[in-house]
Amino acid sequence: MKNEHVIVVGAGIGGLAAALALSTRGVRVTVIDRAAHPGGKLRQVDGIDAGPTVFTMKWVFDALFSEAGEQLEQHLELEPLTLLARHAWCAGGTLDLFSDVARTADAIGTFAGAAEAKGYRAFVARSAEIYRTLTAPYITAERPSSVVDLMRRVGLSNLGALRRTMPFSTLWDALGEFFHDPRLRQLFARYATYVGSSPLQAPATLMLVSHVEQDGVWRLRGGMHELARALQRLGEARGATYRFSTKVSRLLVTNGRVTGAALENGEALAADSVVFNGDVSALASGLLGPEATTGLKPSPRQGRSLSALTWCVRARTQGFALQHHNVFFAEDSREEFEALFRRREVPRAPTVSVCAQDRVREAGPSPTGLERLLVLINAPADGDRTGWDAAAIAAHRERAHELLLRCGLELKDEAASVATTPTDFEQLFPATGGALYGQANHGSMGSFERQGARGGLPGLFLAGGSVHPGAGVPMAAISGQLCAARVIADDFGRRPGKGELTLGALRRGV
Repeated sequence: MKNEHVIVVGAGIGGLAAALALSTRGVRVTVIDRAAHPGGKLRQVDGIDAGPTVFTMKWVFDALFSEAGEQLEQHLELEPLTLLARHAWCAGGTLDLFSDVARTADAIGTFAGAAEAKGYRAFVARSAEIYRTLTAPYITAERPSSVVDLMRRVGLSNLGALRRTMPFSTLWDALGEFFHDPRLRQLFARYATYVGSSPLQAPATLMLVSHVEQDGVWRLRGGMHELARALQRLGEARGATYRFSTKVSRLLVTNGRVTGAALENGEALAADSVVFNGDVSALASGLLGPEATTGLKPSPRQGRSLSALTWCVRARTQGFALQHHNVFFAEDSREEFEALFRRREVPRAPTVSVCAQDRVREAGPSPTGLERLLVLINAPADGDRTGWDAAAIAAHRERAHELLLRCGLELKDEAASVATTPTDFEQLFPATGGALYGQANHGSMGSFERQGARGGLPGLFLAGGSVHPGAGVPMAAISGQLCAARVIADDFGRRPGKGELTLGALRRGV
């Protein structure tokens, strides 16, 4: 297949994974990205990770590197986190979650009583079952065409387990079956925000995130962008070409088939297939030409996932013993998500996340000088409609700092603070409104509404967090592998062999 040429538009994790998987199979690949560096949302600002901050589902990347004939640890330095996150409430109370279930259960027992610890163990068991039930037939497989198709994949003997994934219950309601302490319900409801959704509307299947965390959470030495660089380097070693600071203006279409890409500089590149690694809504709204919109629908404004308002900060901290990940809760979760999704406004009392990126070891010494912090509050994805001036940013920053102070954390001697708003995210990722996760995963059918690997025209394929199997770094990587398999099967007339781009290696690693 040395003569076959695939263009990948976008060097986010999905595009990088697709490029590596294709080049490993001998396909000539050209990756094009308007940014100066690979990674997409895995970006850094002033040496601070300004997007995803932890590495999970390591087995996904083990399989990706293994198929390229390499070992992950040869390319990346991983530091395991035993303490997953520290949580604090302004009204009082601090709770740590650990990768070890027994330690977390003991911590919950001390925090909220023996009954809540028992509820946590039941919650953990259910999350593990959901994860096992959905991994092979859904997460690492092509998008099911319907609920019936998913039932067929799961098998008649496992339909009971499929029912126990609770697809018709919201995450918020399901958590009420396991936890009576409102603080614990509020804590575990945050899993919905990991995919940009509201726990009041997202399906209870997202409980599986708990098992993902218990399966291992790592920090990458040098930052998460090192993952993108490693995928690029390995792709280059397999023959892929990467062109950065280069903008695709439109896709070329001949006789109803995508045949390449036109660049903003006037250059036209021919290809047998094109992989679009960007938000499907951007393609559907005509970002790369009207013909490429065929068969695609942009997410309605109300259906967009969350955006964020972030600050990359270097400061001294005092008064609260930070861990790598920290969450400071607002008092009223329901009001917070009503504001974000129904009223389309930043909550007046937002939950604040702080990633202290120089704190890795659970019992390690605190930094003595300025430390790198990513401070984040959620915001509606209306960056294409609502402007953000300095006064608005300052007002929200003051509210966030007020909440941190009430929880005991003070930021002092700030040497730098760079804000990123939904409008900035819209500029970075056009035609999304600043949505960071594609469309929100709301309702029992939300998981079936994402686009699969095929685009709306022959020769066009899709990868990234806005398509199946969903948002998040490992999910985007899976989408890239699924996309590569579909390109080979559809356009090169070759069905992958056993263990060859079928994600069989992924399933064996689960």
